[in-house]
Amino acid sequence: MSAPLGLLSRRDFVAASSLGLAGVGAMSLGPNAVAQEQAVRAGVVAGKRPRVAAINSIYRLRSHAYHIAGRLIHGYTRNGFHHQPPFELVRMWNHQQPENDLGPSVCKTHGIELAKSIPEALGGKNGLDVDAVLLIIEHGDYPVNERGQVLYPRAEFFDQIVEVFRKAGRSVPVFVDKHLSYDHQLAAKMVATAKELKFGLMAGSSLPVTWRKPEIEPTVGTPFKEAVVTFGFDRGSVEIYLFHALEVLQCMLERRAGGETGVKSIEFLQGDAVWKAGDAGRWSWRLMNAALSRCPSTNVGPVRENVLKPQAVLVEYLDGTRGAVLNLIEQTSEFAFAANIEGRAEPLSSCFYLPAPPGARFFDPLTYNIEKFFTSGTPPYPVERTLLTSTMTDLATLSQHQGGQVITNPALAVKYSAPADSGFFRGPYVDAG
Repeated sequence: MSAPLGLLSRRDFVAASSLGLAGVGAMSLGPNAVAQEQAVRAGVVAGKRPRVAAINSIYRLRSHAYHIAGRLIHGYTRNGFHHQPPFELVRMWNHQQPENDLGPSVCKTHGIELAKSIPEALGGKNGLDVDAVLLIIEHGDYPVNERGQVLYPRAEFFDQIVEVFRKAGRSVPVFVDKHLSYDHQLAAKMVATAKELKFGLMAGSSLPVTWRKPEIEPTVGTPFKEAVVTFGFDRGSVEIYLFHALEVLQCMLERRAGGETGVKSIEFLQGDAVWKAGDAGRWSWRLMNAALSRCPSTNVGPVRENVLKPQAVLVEYLDGTRGAVLNLIEQTSEFAFAANIEGRAEPLSSCFYLPAPPGARFFDPLTYNIEKFFTSGTPPYPVERTLLTSTMTDLATLSQHQGGQVITNPALAVKYSAPADSGFFRGPYVDAG
């Protein structure tokens, strides 16, 4: 419920006002855009919550749209207590409508307009009349290419959103769920477009901000030497969970001394080639064991005996740091990280904890970080991280398709600085009672 006139708190007013102002791009504002911006400010003063549009591939039980957009509707748990986001989800557009489609019923129940197109979801004949956009294109029936990549139309739908921005003469923050695109060139174009129009762009996985056991936050400038991420998930489509693993690796190694300077090469290995690479010292058995030791799901018995078809991606950074992600599906069902740090005898390690579906509470910290972004217009962590992990994922599937070829590409040379606070959730992940 919106606060009555005169009862809007100063904190809410400042937060909402900053959202309304943060979305204004560098493009010249026409008379209509100025009027719209003034209307946004007037609405804030009147106690109206900032308006959000959700552009989804599909809205069904356990889909990403269900979990993220649903949290804007229902709220979620933060620090053990219910938290209701200070935004109003006003419109939703769903690209596909399967038999178990929940879009119409959810929109009817909660007074959300179910739009027939992306431009309509952003305002239709009224122009751009929302303050932020969710782009959640994950799940649904989409073609798969020869490399096993699902051809999600994130970039195509992003272009439609941008077209509305250009016509309106202003822009608002956009969140893109998971990787920017299956194609690293399309991903780079998305980031370049956001910079051209000067609107905030945030993307990525829930893994960097989910709970960590133990709660480790390496300081920016930590002298990392080598790191390993372990995980164990379905091998049906390599990129789906590989992206999450690379996000875990990147959200930690980006904090190394000298900042992120980019990646030199990517190599995909599977089967006995994974074990041979470990034996040759190309990735660390010690770090693998340290990571697995943090996971409650870790299987008994030797990894080499349990895991029938291991997969690995070896990452060599331009500054000489090494990383590896290992898919060990028979050994673990969780993501974990371990690293060697110069001057530290024992590895630094942690499990990136994912509370199970149907609640999937790891979407709580992701949604909260989206809230921070929509409030300020500035992503809590750089979109360049997701540009790099999107590129790494794309080129890892290329390496796999080429039989384990080492892939080098100038597009991997992404440079950026890590945030002082990575934004991961601490404390309880269930209600305090």
